[in-house]
Amino acid sequence: MEFSRRIFTVVDNIGKVVVGKTQVIELLLTALLAGGHVLLEDVPGVGKTLMAKALARSLNLEFRRIQFTPDLLPADVLGVNIYSQKTGEFVFNPGPIMTNILLADEINRATPRTQSSLLEAMEERQFTVDGVTRRLKEPFLVLATQNPVEMEGTFPLPEAQLDRFLMRLRLGYPELEEERSILHRFGAGNPLEEIKPVLNAEDILAMREQAKGVNVDESVEYYMLTVIRETRNHPAVKLGASPRASLLLYKCAKAFAAIKGRDYVIPDDIKHLAVPVLSHRLLLSYESLLRDYKPEDVITDILEKTAVPVE
Repeated sequence: MEFSRRIFTVVDNIGKVVVGKTQVIELLLTALLAGGHVLLEDVPGVGKTLMAKALARSLNLEFRRIQFTPDLLPADVLGVNIYSQKTGEFVFNPGPIMTNILLADEINRATPRTQSSLLEAMEERQFTVDGVTRRLKEPFLVLATQNPVEMEGTFPLPEAQLDRFLMRLRLGYPELEEERSILHRFGAGNPLEEIKPVLNAEDILAMREQAKGVNVDESVEYYMLTVIRETRNHPAVKLGASPRASLLLYKCAKAFAAIKGRDYVIPDDIKHLAVPVLSHRLLLSYESLLRDYKPEDVITDILEKTAVPVE
């Protein structure tokens, strides 16, 4: 399928810089095609920023980065009206949000006020400054990063804001040979500078529309909804996945099936996407947290117990 072939040229292109993370790159492109945003949660130095830059270069998209700090203000993200003495009028000076791919680095270091300035932009593809609403460019993707280990001086994202992210992904440490390959690639220069675009914004928007036409059988729909509903009934969960989670998992499954060269969704697509799409939306009970139970464990347990539809 031409759709799949074009996507894997992007995967291969990013793979020239980001070593051994093919599965994460596929999920990142799935989120982009599904029109969602991604939270990259991992320790420093594993290539989160590098992956974001390589994605933007491969797709010839505009890229901006914001380093979130406690003193960052909403105006630093959205922009501000500045009085021009020449014209005698206020002129809008746009912030870094006016881009295609926005890297919100260490988002949990900013205050809740600044974090919330992204909410309207992420959900509605627009933002408002001084009563004037402006549309964002398309495609628009927020890649937010946070360090799950060092929590001193941070402001954890509330559940309502976590729910705005389509996926939460972790890169993890590379394998031995992968890390050796990193030494060789980056020891002689920066391969990011050699990355050339293989697709553009128009291609991504067209492929996004194409992915919407992927068929989902009724049995697969019921399977997906059963998994979602079980997150609300699981004894370890205090707050399960919302209907928004159902819709986003549905969109992701269509995009992922298209990436894999199919015009229909299979149950394995739901299984593959359930953890990255649902895990950050679950709020576990206090007793489960004391037992070091994780949302990923809940989803794995549900997937093992839920009957899979057969052809």
